[in-house]
Amino acid sequence: MSKRKLKRQLSLAQVVMLGTAGTIAAEIFVLTGHAAGVAGPATVLAIVVAGVLTLSVALNYCELATTYPETGGAMTYVREAFGNNLLSFLVGSFDCLSSTFYSALSAVGFAYSLQIFLPGLSIVPTALIVVAFFTFLNLVGVDAVGKVQIVLGGLLLLFLGVYVVAGLTAPTGFRWSVFLDGGVFFVDKGVFANLGRILRTIALIYSAYVGFEVIADDAEEVQNPNRNLPRGILLSLGGVTLIYVLVVLVALGTIPWHQLAGSDTALTDTVVRFLPTWGLPMMAVAGVIATLTSVNTAMLSATREAFTMSRDGAWPRALSKMGRFRTPYVAVLSIGAVVAVVATIGVVDFLSYISSSGYLFVLLFASLALIRLRKKHPSVPRPFRVPLFPLTPVVAMAAAIVIIASTDVRALIFGVALLAVLTIFYFLKRPVARVVAARAAALEESRDRILIPVANPRTARSLTHLATMLAQAGEDTSICVLKVVATRADVRPEIRDRLVGRLARRDDSLLRVLADEALARNVPLYTRLQPAPTIADGVLIAIEHNVKLVLMGWPGPLEGTSLAHNPVKVVLQRASANTAVLLDRGLDSVKRILVPVGGGPHSRLALRLAYELAEEESAEVLALTCYCQECEAEELEDRMGQLREIVEDELGTVPPRFVTRLSHCDSVADGILEEAKRQRYDLLVVGASEEWAEPDTLFGAVDDRLAQQAPCSVLMVRRHEATVISWIRRQAKSVEQDGA
Repeated sequence: MSKRKLKRQLSLAQVVMLGTAGTIAAEIFVLTGHAAGVAGPATVLAIVVAGVLTLSVALNYCELATTYPETGGAMTYVREAFGNNLLSFLVGSFDCLSSTFYSALSAVGFAYSLQIFLPGLSIVPTALIVVAFFTFLNLVGVDAVGKVQIVLGGLLLLFLGVYVVAGLTAPTGFRWSVFLDGGVFFVDKGVFANLGRILRTIALIYSAYVGFEVIADDAEEVQNPNRNLPRGILLSLGGVTLIYVLVVLVALGTIPWHQLAGSDTALTDTVVRFLPTWGLPMMAVAGVIATLTSVNTAMLSATREAFTMSRDGAWPRALSKMGRFRTPYVAVLSIGAVVAVVATIGVVDFLSYISSSGYLFVLLFASLALIRLRKKHPSVPRPFRVPLFPLTPVVAMAAAIVIIASTDVRALIFGVALLAVLTIFYFLKRPVARVVAARAAALEESRDRILIPVANPRTARSLTHLATMLAQAGEDTSICVLKVVATRADVRPEIRDRLVGRLARRDDSLLRVLADEALARNVPLYTRLQPAPTIADGVLIAIEHNVKLVLMGWPGPLEGTSLAHNPVKVVLQRASANTAVLLDRGLDSVKRILVPVGGGPHSRLALRLAYELAEEESAEVLALTCYCQECEAEELEDRMGQLREIVEDELGTVPPRFVTRLSHCDSVADGILEEAKRQRYDLLVVGASEEWAEPDTLFGAVDDRLAQQAPCSVLMVRRHEATVISWIRRQAKSVEQDGA
């Protein structure tokens, strides 16, 4: 399957700030007092050790991210090491869900933090506004995410810097006598007792180092990845560790550790000692900002992980669709919706356990993947190589195992339960998908008729000729030739029946010719005479649930009210089935087909019909996308990937008879006409534009021009959609065009 790649936009400064500010979340404000209650002054040592242990993980990520600079992070590395199987599915799902729920936790945390300034603030609506804002940022592009992170992260680091500097220099701030209260660094006298306290503290604060891996998760959007990825990861971790050490040192050196033990507000409790006037609001604002940076980075990670899972086929394919900003908009909207739901239903505290248990699970297998990849692909270029291999990944795995054993039992239980649920889903998704696909195929097969309304012999022959080709490509597809008998509603039934019988005898010779055409291809054909007040009404009456396509003849150049009331136009607007109109310029055989591809549902139907004709007639198909603006090489590569992705989505693969091509032109219509004239095509199959619903044109200004000027036969198609969906999509298209 071809892959569309995300655009590289993130600079080193944005990468560092994503990793640093995304890591420094509300945990440092909340966990400082709890960590002090476990290890006392040795909390500083626990932070340093946790940073060193995390460094082993960071070094592993530096090598893996530069070797595979793709979006997805750990899931990508595990997939490359062990294959696209259950393990990679579990790692990717855990990673994505961990980031998703952490984003919800941070959004709710922001609302609670803001209550310090606005006591009457509603929690859920505030959290939803935050989720909506960062969802919008992810839709616009990662560059917007990075710029916002620089602003928020800069303010956060500024406030923490003021806290550290003021705390270390103010007379009422840090003092060694307070830090070493009682003259002891370790709380217990025994080595093993103190070691146990250190390990428990590390397990408690280890989640506070979560954040730098967002850089690896989003490696596909980082500029100059060989240089910026390792620098960004290591600078982020180093900066975070230094900030944590200094912040905790100031806190425990300002108020004795046993007084801070168990406090959820250790930093605000201490800042009032050395910045009594504006220190408290400053740290409160810093806490608010910390939750926002966490939402930003966690949502970025979750959306990119979902995009990767979809692109690799582990999750629904729709999540990998990209929009005009080259962002995975379906994944962004889906993750944003899940975050909003989790924040709304109030289970954030419980689901946040996945953030710690899932994070450690992911780190463990990412490190294991590094060892496996060194053995499996020893000659693969590695811009960054882990020092002291294999000791570094072994230390990372050992640390993860020890911390998992020391973590909260509720997190472990939840993690195991989630693993079980995901495993069951993995093994059930394929059988369920097969059942759904079989059901869809059965429903599609039940739509087994091609309906041809006829008005004159020449049009009837060409339509039947094309319909027999399409019918042969399907299974058990028949052709219904429809003749509408215009009768007034007040005509008596016996008179109407005599009129119908007379017309049937008059057209008997034509119908025999059409039947012979179908018989030559072994396609069943029958006729139907439908009395109705108007031709359009008759066609609409004949369209039942088992009509797969209404195939009509081109009505000619029409304008104004004559077009709006033309039967073809009326059927096109009102038919509850796929509709096609043929302009025949000598369609004796079909050996070369041109299909313009824009990505909408109508061009996808054009692809499907072109494919069926090509398979039946052994024809070649050119799938063409025209673009009018100058594009760089990277954007052209993305456009080609998008074109092939559309073909694969509709047909399951890019068939051997299909050629995909991009064409630069002054306008889309000019590009298609130039290609149609450049070499001989037998048929141009074009999907309707969104103007098909307007009264002024038949299929749209571009489509009608193609029909009038193309040198070959033209088949214009419109895929049936639910009215509401069609209207929403047309409005969205109109807004996009106005914005452009």
